[in-house]
Amino acid sequence: MRKFSPVCFLTPDNIDIAEVCRIVQTALDSGIRWVQFRRKSGDRRLLLSEAGCLRNLTRRFGAMLVVNDYADIALAVEADGLHVGQDDLPVREAKKIMGNAIVGVSTHSVEQAEGAMNGGADYIGFGPIFPTGTKDAGQPKGPESIREIRAAVSLPIIAIGGITAANAGTVFASGCDGIAVSAGISRGDIRANAEALLGLAPCRN
Repeated sequence: MRKFSPVCFLTPDNIDIAEVCRIVQTALDSGIRWVQFRRKSGDRRLLLSEAGCLRNLTRRFGAMLVVNDYADIALAVEADGLHVGQDDLPVREAKKIMGNAIVGVSTHSVEQAEGAMNGGADYIGFGPIFPTGTKDAGQPKGPESIREIRAAVSLPIIAIGGITAANAGTVFASGCDGIAVSAGISRGDIRANAEALLGLAPCRN
């Protein structure tokens, strides 16, 4: 089973490329070693430019870059992986396209988690754990729901949704392998947020 950095930083949407790259550089400089590029719309050339900037930054820091949704852009910038949702490419097809790169899948139930595992996913995102304004992914499930997913699948579980330094300890204690955070890092003091979240992550052998 692959090992993943315990804190994945989801890039903020709806701000310009230069600002995203500045925020990501600060997060990387603070110890973050997994970045997921997520932008739901926009000119494909601009998306490629932004992903290229993030690829350069993550390489400089020895960090992993996963691209959300866009397999072509992930391949073009030689990203480490692709992340797909329930309405995107089926995981089996994504794996064919991505070759040896990792593929993660967003899930919101035991059935979806099992489907991702059976399809060959390398990890699953599961949530939302807490209320979040980043995306509409349904009713918050609470940290206790992670235990149910953990009992059903052997894949690494990355918890997502409304996670901050104030509640991440409870999420980690519920058995996930990592957390995915957007506003919990990018809002306020980026360095302090990133360092606090990394400090809450348990050591895993």
